[in-house]
Amino acid sequence: MSPTEQPRILTVTLNPTVDLSLDVRQLVSGGKNRAQLSSVQGGGGGINVARCLARLGVPAMALHTSGREVGRRLNRLLDEEGLLHRSIDIDTETREAFVIGEEWSGHSYHVVPPGPRLSEADTVRCAEAIVSAARDFSYLVLTGSATPGLRDDFSADIVRSAHADGITTVLDIAGNQLRKALQEKAFLIRLDRREAGELIGRAIEDFPDARAANECVLEIGATDNVVTTVGALGAVYSDREFHHEISAPPLPNPARSDACAGDSLVAALTSRLAAGDSCVCACEYGVAAAAATVMLPGTRVFDRDIVDQLGTAVHTRQIRRFRSTD
Repeated sequence: MSPTEQPRILTVTLNPTVDLSLDVRQLVSGGKNRAQLSSVQGGGGGINVARCLARLGVPAMALHTSGREVGRRLNRLLDEEGLLHRSIDIDTETREAFVIGEEWSGHSYHVVPPGPRLSEADTVRCAEAIVSAARDFSYLVLTGSATPGLRDDFSADIVRSAHADGITTVLDIAGNQLRKALQEKAFLIRLDRREAGELIGRAIEDFPDARAANECVLEIGATDNVVTTVGALGAVYSDREFHHEISAPPLPNPARSDACAGDSLVAALTSRLAAGDSCVCACEYGVAAAAATVMLPGTRVFDRDIVDQLGTAVHTRQIRRFRSTD
């Protein structure tokens, strides 16, 4: 990335965290679990996406809330990391989260509190800041969890404004925020297994289940591009004509943590969209990035070289959504 290159991508994190990563030999229920502090860094969906974009050499700006002492610490951490960011001051404390890596099992546990409750004034200030900032960018990535009590149509209003301003919007949100946003028009929507399962009323276990979830979103008219992730299997990307079953590459090492897998996928696919790739190619690259990240502990994210290597082993099967009427 050139020092003078201006970012084209804005990521938004309404409910960021300061992530404290701890390593323990084995978690036990009695006594004390002695731990080593392995890292402290800023986190939350949009911040993670911006970090992944930086790994790919793609400039991005992370817009996030910042409240009180933990918020000031978050700003210092992002400054020290060299991540481009801009904060929106709020009157309540930014949350802290804990990532516990267990050595004997290789598993990671992500313990995340709900975060601050925004006042009405904070909510208005955040909405105005996001809409205003987004006008300076070509791509808007709205991702991560909402703060408790946030009005259900907050994200929908952002999506509506971005669409009216001609901004390419990528959505990776959940719960009531997603349900209201489905009434608007985004360029691409990413669903995790939980949200996709709620849309179709059953668990997402395989590619056919993911296809059904994508059909639901496309029929609503919320987007022309939707991707549902299916864990270790990969993902299904669907557009108006085809479903694309994207099989994840074989992993050279065991899976350790999926904490930032979704953010890695969103970052990688957005980077390829910004470079002019098709949505299919972008989603294939996203699946490779997610695979590279799950092999790492805690909230660590991929190395670009590994993503490129795994990308050669990603395979896609195309299925037409509707039979030809010829």
